[in-house]
Amino acid sequence: MNITTLTSRARRELRAAAHPLRPVVLIGDQGLTLPVLKEIDLALKAHELIKIRASGQERDEREEMLARICAELACEAVHHLGKTLIVYRVGPQQRYAVEAGEPARAEKRKKEGPHTPKKLAAQGIVLKKTAAGRRPRKTQEAEEVRVFSSERTPRPTSRVGRSVKKTASRTIRKSALSLRSGARRRG
Repeated sequence: MNITTLTSRARRELRAAAHPLRPVVLIGDQGLTLPVLKEIDLALKAHELIKIRASGQERDEREEMLARICAELACEAVHHLGKTLIVYRVGPQQRYAVEAGEPARAEKRKKEGPHTPKKLAAQGIVLKKTAAGRRPRKTQEAEEVRVFSSERTPRPTSRVGRSVKKTASRTIRKSALSLRSGARRRG
């Protein structure tokens, strides 16, 4: 498998899926040895998508290592950033299924009806569909109308014959500190 077999979209999705992963295999100072290749192969069989940490090498050496890993283990290079290599190989579980061709476009959601603002919906008013180009009309479909707290009538008292007490209106007095001397009213 070559690096070009993955589409850019599939590569982006795999890179996003690998973001929270931690490096599974560490390549030390001895470089890419046979035991390291076996360990990478085992990790690819177990996880399909892995991160490899290559420490102490130059960028060109890391690119050669990545090409050798992909050639010998039949896997795909997803990303190479600094000393971190991300490698993918399709496994039997297919956790990260990627499509070879162009991805299908998502279907657009169909409108179920005209938009009804929240305040009208709370009062039970529903906007009906109309002909194209005209605005929808308000209709009163719901018999039961919701009443808000500010629109409610006062509660009846528990005692018979008494009406609801009215509170005395009180004038709001200004602070004495804000008034000039002698302008303070006595009330």
